[in-house]
Amino acid sequence: MRTRTQAATAAVGLMVLVLVLAGCGSTGSPPADQPAAAATDTATSGATTSGDAMAAGTVDIATTDLGDVLVDGTGMTLYMFDPDKQGDSTCYDQCATAWPPLLVDRDPSAGQGIDAALLGTTERTDGSMQVTYNSWPLYYWAQDAAPGDVAGQAVNNVWWVLDASGEPIRD
Repeated sequence: MRTRTQAATAAVGLMVLVLVLAGCGSTGSPPADQPAAAATDTATSGATTSGDAMAAGTVDIATTDLGDVLVDGTGMTLYMFDPDKQGDSTCYDQCATAWPPLLVDRDPSAGQGIDAALLGTTERTDGSMQVTYNSWPLYYWAQDAAPGDVAGQAVNNVWWVLDASGEPIRD
């Protein structure tokens, strides 16, 4: 009996983890009395940029299976989130763990093919600065493992790559 209870508890825990990583379909804004997720820590996890690339906040264009899309200075694909509505970031807590924001500690840099006039930043609730392009806050997908991966495309029908003009590619 005890083994069944432990197995059931483990199965529920695994299901919760899978749902969190499945794409954060809701905005996940923190309550006013709780701090936002430590975005700086999540932005440097596994498949994201090195500290130097993050600090520089370079946005480039790279060719992927989806065509030419926005990437960071190391070639990792960047995504936008429909609920952001070309404004402030709405992805926090568990959402920001699955979708780490591209953060900077100074003005972002435009790589070749990037319109510098479309680059900007938005302040997150924890005070950090997230890079925007065409007013879309930019994120990584934690499951993209290598430059050029686009596994986050169309997750929950709310996560999309952007083209050089800053428009989402919804294919």
